[in-house]
Amino acid sequence: MAPDKISPTDSRVKKDFKEVNGRKWYYWDAAAKGEQRGTVFLIHGFPDISLAWRYQIPLLTELGLRCIALDCMGYSDTGYSPELKDYTFKTHADAIASIASQLGTSTIILGGHDWGGAVVWRVAQWYPDLVSHVFAVCTPYFAVHDRYVSTEYLVENGVPQFGYQLQFGSPDRKVESVVQGKERMRKWLIAMYGGKPKSGKAFMDPRKGIDLDAVKEDEFEMTPLLNEEELDYYTAQFMKSGVEGPCNWYRTRELNFEDEKALPAEQRGGVKQPSLFILAEKDSVLSEDLTRGMDKAIPNLTKGRVPASHWALWHTPDETNVNIKRWVEGVVLGGKSKL
Repeated sequence: MAPDKISPTDSRVKKDFKEVNGRKWYYWDAAAKGEQRGTVFLIHGFPDISLAWRYQIPLLTELGLRCIALDCMGYSDTGYSPELKDYTFKTHADAIASIASQLGTSTIILGGHDWGGAVVWRVAQWYPDLVSHVFAVCTPYFAVHDRYVSTEYLVENGVPQFGYQLQFGSPDRKVESVVQGKERMRKWLIAMYGGKPKSGKAFMDPRKGIDLDAVKEDEFEMTPLLNEEELDYYTAQFMKSGVEGPCNWYRTRELNFEDEKALPAEQRGGVKQPSLFILAEKDSVLSEDLTRGMDKAIPNLTKGRVPASHWALWHTPDETNVNIKRWVEGVVLGGKSKL
């Protein structure tokens, strides 16, 4: 049986927003089934939107959790900001805390994927009294540094698969200059989600980036991870603001570093909350070697793994959900610190 999932027009979710510092932050809100036993904020990655969590929302609501699936800065109805500071982890931490307060929620669980995974680890450090539990799919915890480490330095010193980030965050806006108009937007999304060029060429090399000429010239096989309704919805949402906002996330490393100088000393060393990390074994960028040191930084860490690509939320929804369900039942609702 195919796993249950939320559709773009699903009555089980409603679109809403809260205003934070003069900006409207939009999210999907899905009520818990039966007695509400907690609230989980779900934070998507690049290039994605709240629909990222379509396979996980039914599971979480069945477990008694209200789901708030955020559209992050630069995406969907939350939209584009010209200010790079609006894309930082601290800005998202403050927005999440404000939304939770406006919803009357004093304690939240956080779930993240890709950039959203990086966000939730930091939110847990910025707001330890708000965040009770954390889970991240694909994205390991990265330590807070005492000195600035540029993307260029990382690429040249042990993390060459981050080379694509130099393209996405390039000052001359290479990606934005090509991904223009509905046709190219649709092709770019298909390709980013695993659709292959019909020419047979490789679309992405993590060390170098994506083949922008293919977006202009090639046709792509449909990604197996979306149906046509979902692809139409993704395309429409990305056409609202374009891809400069999503690419701005790759221009915030130094801003995040500057923000994190103000993290309290007792929070800088890691995440104290009970946490779950799910490794995607076939992720060519967020590879297992990047998880070294997580057990020390997160003493209450549960680990899981799935035979998935980077898009583990959709590629292996059953296996991903098994990991989440087991942890929620045993740790979040069962009172254990880890499994």
